[in-house]
Amino acid sequence: MSKLTLHINKPGLQTTIQDKGRKGQQHLGVPFGGPMDEKSADGANWLVGNKAGSALLEMTLIGPEIEFQGNGFIAITGANLSPQINNKEVALNKTLTISDGDILTFGACKYGCRSYLAVGGEWLVPDWLQSVSAYSNIFTPHSIFKKGDTIDIKITRPSLKQLSASQSMIFPQEVRVRVTKGPEINQFSKNELNQLLQYGHLVSKEASRMGYRLSTKLRNYTSQSELISSGIIPGTIQITNEGQPIILMKDAQTTGGYPRIATIIKEDLNIVGQLKPGDTIWFALI
Repeated sequence: MSKLTLHINKPGLQTTIQDKGRKGQQHLGVPFGGPMDEKSADGANWLVGNKAGSALLEMTLIGPEIEFQGNGFIAITGANLSPQINNKEVALNKTLTISDGDILTFGACKYGCRSYLAVGGEWLVPDWLQSVSAYSNIFTPHSIFKKGDTIDIKITRPSLKQLSASQSMIFPQEVRVRVTKGPEINQFSKNELNQLLQYGHLVSKEASRMGYRLSTKLRNYTSQSELISSGIIPGTIQITNEGQPIILMKDAQTTGGYPRIATIIKEDLNIVGQLKPGDTIWFALI
């Protein structure tokens, strides 16, 4: 068996393994998980000949340092964290060849928030509930990586590929996403709904894989009594008792008691997953 081993010399800010996630486990209170930007993750896997939803690394803002033992093929997509192999800049969105002893490092974040590293082959890591996706709030076989961790991969040899301009994504610091009405939208006045839809909202420092708190608040908002905990999904927008919007993301809990004013459509969640604190989001009701 030809094998490639990834040695984590430096873990970066938050480097995790993600795959398709844990669909069908929400009745147990287990979040979906999976890549925050599925389009970029699937693009990386396609470039190295893996199936969509295969395991890969998700790296947030500050990338890791990885030393490779063995030969193989990789691809990097999503946010531009200034990747280099052996101190030479490498391109995003194309298949790259890796040789034994190569060292992959990252520098400044030029755009976006989360970058994806796919390696061609079968990732030899244990799963939990039919997924290898890390979930930081509970133990999983691979949670957030630390210095000295290793990953073994049974390699394959894909053909060299490159994403087209239409397949690649550039992530601006201000985005507009589409939303549908939430189950409790009728609890909000016309003025409160207009505040959500007619103004841009800054992503606060409280932004993670669980959810984004927005810095803005609905003015003169009068909270009603909290609901009996109801089902929520990635993309649900809740309003807290203080009138603060929260966007729930891939590692969010599966139920919540704040009213659900709107839901971001699945197709637009990828770009939301690339937002970082200080970026601006606008909502358009469809």
